[in-house]
Parts: sequence; C-alpha cells; structure tokens
Amino acid sequence: MPDRQPRRAVITFHEVAERQLAEMDDAALARLDPHLDTIALTPKTAGIQTRPDSPVRDYAKDGVRIAYVSTVLGTIILVAYIEAD
Repeated sequence: MPDRQPRRAVITFHEVAERQLAEMDDAALARLDPHLDTIALTPKTAGIQTRPDSPVRDYAKDGVRIAYVSTVLGTIILVAYIEAD
C-alpha cells in the first residue's frame, strides 16, 4: 500500500483576514505560506486555544500570527486574523 500524505484542511479567510492579506507585500506572503501549511496539516495542535471555552486557536511563530477556528473534523479552517512582521 503506498504511503498516503496527511490530509490537509481547506483554509478559508474571513473578510478581515482577506483585507490583511491584500495589504501584505510579496515577502510577507512568502513568509506566511509555510505557516498556513502547518495549520492545514495539524489544525488541532498547531495553535494554542485562546480560552478553554473558545474554539479560536492562536498560532504565533517567526513573526507570523494567525487566529483561526477549525471545524470539528478539522477539514475546514476559518482564518479570522493574520499578521506578519
């Protein structure tokens, strides 16, 4: 049986995050991409839960911060906020 690649979640962007993406230059977008890949592969563990009763997770690494919500099955991720220093 061939090795299967891990299942990746589909990432969607809230309109606020879409505006933030539109304002980023190419260098910031290039730095952001691998972090979005990490979240797509491991949405339940990539970020930390902001509060015990909240579905929002906060991912911060290498000057990139992403606030997101993952569906119960981890197949869809809604990115609510993005920043890249």
